[in-house]
Amino acid sequence: MSDRLLKYLLLLPAILIVVLTTVYPLAFSLITSFRDWDLTRNLEPTGFVGFENYVYALTEDYDFYDAVRVTVWFVVLDVAATVLIALGLAVILRRNGTLHRATRVLLILPFAMSPALIGISWRFMFNPEVGVFTYVLGVLFPWLRGQAWLADPTLAMAAMVSCDVWHWMPYMTLVLLGGLASLPRDSEEAARIDGASEWRVFLDVTLPQLRPVIAVVTILKTVFALKMFDQVVTLTGGGPGNRTATLAYLVYRVAFSAFDMGAASALAWILTAVLIALGAYYMRFLIVKAH
Repeated sequence: MSDRLLKYLLLLPAILIVVLTTVYPLAFSLITSFRDWDLTRNLEPTGFVGFENYVYALTEDYDFYDAVRVTVWFVVLDVAATVLIALGLAVILRRNGTLHRATRVLLILPFAMSPALIGISWRFMFNPEVGVFTYVLGVLFPWLRGQAWLADPTLAMAAMVSCDVWHWMPYMTLVLLGGLASLPRDSEEAARIDGASEWRVFLDVTLPQLRPVIAVVTILKTVFALKMFDQVVTLTGGGPGNRTATLAYLVYRVAFSAFDMGAASALAWILTAVLIALGAYYMRFLIVKAH
């Protein structure tokens, strides 16, 4: 057997897995988005309806625009909080020392946990009667004592954002630590010799050099936030009302509560189009920076 044929045979299992778990479901859902398929009436897709599912979502479905609004708010708050906290921790943990190295190791623990498990745990800890978060926050802020966090729209959103920030912040911190480690120290030392304070060194020297890494972290976190689903299901259930129902959760609810697979597929592809656009921008950004 030639080496040329062998390399394709070795790649065949991986290609089959990608086709069966990614390419085929995507193609099937795209076709379904142009068809009428109500699981309460038929177990298989029926006739083609063209762009009717997309038109309805974009022009008449008020739940869609509520989900878009919730998703935008969540993404903005989540990405901003994650990047800022991760950047602060990366600057602190940049120093060498036993404590700093141990902290870097411990940082990976939240990211290693299952998102669904995190959501269930945080839901219990926000319990208004026995939740540790509710108790601690009630001690620190007396006006929040006994507050049912997940029953208040604003507090429920804050809880969901905090949960996702806690999950992703360690990973983003490690990425930014890698970026900081790659920066030359000469310019920082020269600024200190010229009398600049540590704050000015960070703002005028370190931060401008770190901007490409921050941009990558921001794009990646935006993609992860847009498709965040597990914590919505396990932490808030989209409530109270629809105030924490993101677009990804709306797709799930339309598919498995309303059983309208055609409309759910159309909603999923609207979200997928946004993710593809962000992914393309991310790849273009990496290629430009590589050159």
